[in-house]
Amino acid sequence: MAEKDEDKGFVIKDRRRFSDEEEKEPAREAAAESGAEKREEAAPDEADEAGREREADRGPFPEVTLATFVFSLSSSALVHLGEIPEPETNRTRVDLPLAKQIIDTLGMLQEKTKGNLDADEDRLLKSVLYDLRMRYVQKSGGK
Repeated sequence: MAEKDEDKGFVIKDRRRFSDEEEKEPAREAAAESGAEKREEAAPDEADEAGREREADRGPFPEVTLATFVFSLSSSALVHLGEIPEPETNRTRVDLPLAKQIIDTLGMLQEKTKGNLDADEDRLLKSVLYDLRMRYVQKSGGK
C-alpha cells in the first residue's frame, strides 16, 4: 500500500478563498505597505539597465570560431594555473584539477577534430596545448 502512495506523486491544492476582487485587495495593500510590490517592479528595470551597461562596457563579442573557442578555454586554463588573475576578483590562485580538466578538454577537442581542421586551426590547437601542458607540468612539479 505504501508503494502505491509513493508512485502517485503529490498534489498541490490552493485552499485560499477569493470570492471577488474586494477580498484580494487587502493582500495587495499589505504587500504595498511592506514595499514588496515596489521592489518587484523596480528590480527588473534596474537589472536590465545594469545588464545593458555591462554590455556597453564589454563592446561587441568577437565572432565565434574555433580559434576564439580555443583562446577562451586557454584563458580559463591560464587563470586556473595562476598565470593570469581572475577577471572578477583580480586575484591569482592555482587550481590544478580545474586547469587539468580544461587542458584535457582541449586535448579531446584535438582528437575529435583530427582531419577536419585547416592548417592554421591545427597549428593553433597544437601550440596552445603544448604551452598549457608545459605550464601544467611546471606548476604541478612534474606529477
